[in-house]
Amino acid sequence: MELNDVVRTTFASRDYTGEPLPDETLNDILETARFAPSGGNRQGNRVIVVRDAETRIRLSELAEPAAKRYMAQINVGESPWNAVVPTVVTPEQIEATPAASLLTEPFRAASVVLVFVVDLKVVASMDQDLERIGIVSGASIYPFVWNVCLLARQACFGRTNTTLAIAQEPKLRELLNIPPDFGVCAVVPMGKPVKQLTKLRRHPVEEIAVRERFDGDAFGKK
Repeated sequence: MELNDVVRTTFASRDYTGEPLPDETLNDILETARFAPSGGNRQGNRVIVVRDAETRIRLSELAEPAAKRYMAQINVGESPWNAVVPTVVTPEQIEATPAASLLTEPFRAASVVLVFVVDLKVVASMDQDLERIGIVSGASIYPFVWNVCLLARQACFGRTNTTLAIAQEPKLRELLNIPPDFGVCAVVPMGKPVKQLTKLRRHPVEEIAVRERFDGDAFGKK
């Protein structure tokens, strides 16, 4: 598959056939994905390969509280887990809201779950003193995560990037014996998709790119 096709068709897959993802295939994916960039080339990225069924069930359970809040906010028209606009939903509403199965079941159905962590001692968090939520540290781990996603697609396997369980990071650390100076960045179920999508919907270039300033003219084909 050509790179352009891989980039344009790497979709979030949540339904899997149960076909195994062999260690050899996964090793090939990681072998190439490891060439992703990181801040200062410090390579603080690590990945935990989880195949044990009981552990995957526990990951699903850890995602459930955040999934309940996600759905409760969707139900009132909010952008879930947004750090800028405070939520109006109450703890009681969250608790009464069922967690959608598409947010929790992929952990159980996947052939493998990859848990990505990064060594917080080696990332350069240039935005740590700004009065907003930090995002820069992700530059040292998410290129690796996305490389894995693209290479899985090229190998005809699917995945969905999730972060819900990270809201329960202390319990996640205990479950997987993750040291305190490592941050969990993504929990990624992976398997053979029931259906391979070949067309995705994304905003056109002229809606996401501008010239010279944030309020500049749209950049794109004329």
